[in-house]
Amino acid sequence: MPDTLALTMLAPLALLPGIFLAIIRPGKRPGSLPVWSESSAFAAFALAVTGLLQTALGTTAGVAVFAAPFTLGLRADLVAASIAALVGFIGWIVMRYSRTYLDGEEREGAFHGLMLTTLAAVLVFAQAGTIPTLILATMAVGLTLKRLLLFYPDRPEAQRAATKFAAVWHTGDAMLVIAAGLLFARFGTLDVAALPAGAAATGLGLAGTLGVAAIVVAAALKTAAFPLHGWLTEVMEAPTPVSALLHAGIINSGGVLLITAAPLVQQSTGAMAALVMIGGLTALFGAAVMLTQSAIKTALAWSTVSQMGFMLLQCGLGLWTLALLHIIAHSLYKAHAFLSSGTAVTEVSNIRRPGPVAVPSVPAVLKSFALALAIFAAIATAFTFAFGPKTPQALALGAILIFGVAYLVAQGLADRAPVALTKRTAASALAAAIGYFSFQTLAQSIWGPLLPAAPQPTDLEWAMLVIAVASFGLVAFAQALFPLWAHHPATAGLRVHLANGLYLNALLDRAIGGFRTTTR
Repeated sequence: MPDTLALTMLAPLALLPGIFLAIIRPGKRPGSLPVWSESSAFAAFALAVTGLLQTALGTTAGVAVFAAPFTLGLRADLVAASIAALVGFIGWIVMRYSRTYLDGEEREGAFHGLMLTTLAAVLVFAQAGTIPTLILATMAVGLTLKRLLLFYPDRPEAQRAATKFAAVWHTGDAMLVIAAGLLFARFGTLDVAALPAGAAATGLGLAGTLGVAAIVVAAALKTAAFPLHGWLTEVMEAPTPVSALLHAGIINSGGVLLITAAPLVQQSTGAMAALVMIGGLTALFGAAVMLTQSAIKTALAWSTVSQMGFMLLQCGLGLWTLALLHIIAHSLYKAHAFLSSGTAVTEVSNIRRPGPVAVPSVPAVLKSFALALAIFAAIATAFTFAFGPKTPQALALGAILIFGVAYLVAQGLADRAPVALTKRTAASALAAAIGYFSFQTLAQSIWGPLLPAAPQPTDLEWAMLVIAVASFGLVAFAQALFPLWAHHPATAGLRVHLANGLYLNALLDRAIGGFRTTTR
């Protein structure tokens, strides 16, 4: 019987030396604090990785303090340990970057303390074993992140972004509190491991159903889902390390919440359908707006909106292991993208971008989609024979992903495209299909035993699958044909509207009191 405390749980404590030193030295050039800050973050990362290995070997147990129902506890399982190791790694990289990036700033010491405190709260959130622990951790993240967004407090844009962030984020916290009250009233416990068993034994009931709905709303708010996504695209006034930690770690909180509560959430068909609709709409909207942005960091922010929507879609389809894999892959990519954004600006300015190699015709686009789907079907058949049948949800998600590759294939099949381009784009479709099923198989083998399997689709879920695949297919088809209608007068107007996010952010500004700002 496992009884060893997972070292991953000690990772937040490793950050305390840097936090205490920052309290003493909050100002400019705070002596050895930057070194201590990075060292503390590395120690937390090392503990998280060691704890991950412990957990993989099955030698760890969770820990809990205080009495029910307000138990504060951390859990020790491979899902929590994997997320904690990811957070620890990104935190270490970001703090290492911050050593030189913030050198000489007036509040340099305070910045390090706030970043380490935020990182500690995210580590606790990733391993939370009870809903009260989730609530306290996410509230702490919101409070410290708002201070970081106001690192340059005299900037009106930073003040407005911080105000909107706090309104949306803490509304999510309130929804978690409501969920806790409803779930405790129904099941008499707030332990995330015990709640699914109680729901399976007695059914969700009205209180349980509303509690799950509150969790879904909280997750949507914390992932900047449509239509309350505007705050995420306006946090660029904060230092780059803050953007990296936010987009690579904190924004995943909604996905982590859903994965933590996956066995409970999946028992509500309505909640799963809502995740599909919210996630699909957010993914399509964010991707469309991203293509119209000229600033690199703003484009990255809209990319995050789209990716978080796609992650919510995966959760709604019951593809929990793929959602977790998506969180890990997106976090690593986005941390690198933000921390290297300055170099990217220099490189892009020195590149003379050619136009499309060839403009694909409608027949070429149709052939490209047919070829991409044929390759996908062949690879799916091969993996089915090798590793067993795939769920309809997994096949639908794979088809959505292959639609994105079909855009490249369309250019390769254009009449004037060189043979080399045709071969390269076909190879891209092949690599995408193989990669998708390979990573799906790997993720299932690692986390599959701990997360619920995708449910057999009901009539409602089949309808959601068809709508999702058709929607993404139509958007990809329109994107592939974009060179044919890019110069139409109506396109210029549409581009302006999309570049402004269809003005939904302005509506959010008005809803929270116009363009009034806040102070620290």
